[in-house]
Amino acid sequence: MVLLYDPTAPRGPDAGEAGPKLKALAGSVVGFIDNAKPNFNHLVDDLAELLVSQYGVAKVIKRRKSSASIPAPAEVVRELADQCGLVIAGSGD
Repeated sequence: MVLLYDPTAPRGPDAGEAGPKLKALAGSVVGFIDNAKPNFNHLVDDLAELLVSQYGVAKVIKRRKSSASIPAPAEVVRELADQCGLVIAGSGD
């Protein structure tokens, strides 16, 4: 027998609905949530530069969690949801 864990969070009534589909990267604001694992900040810096220079992203907002083992603070999630058309949560190592 193999025990398999599903790493996805269950969607409950407080999870909210997905926002509108992003039509284009050009002119949009992209957010990153760095989970505090090594090297993700380097990847984010490179991706941010590429998104702005090659895809016309207007602004990149980067926020870093204090630890990979805890969720992003509600105020960070709210800030990114209010300001960004796309948010990428990432992992490094």
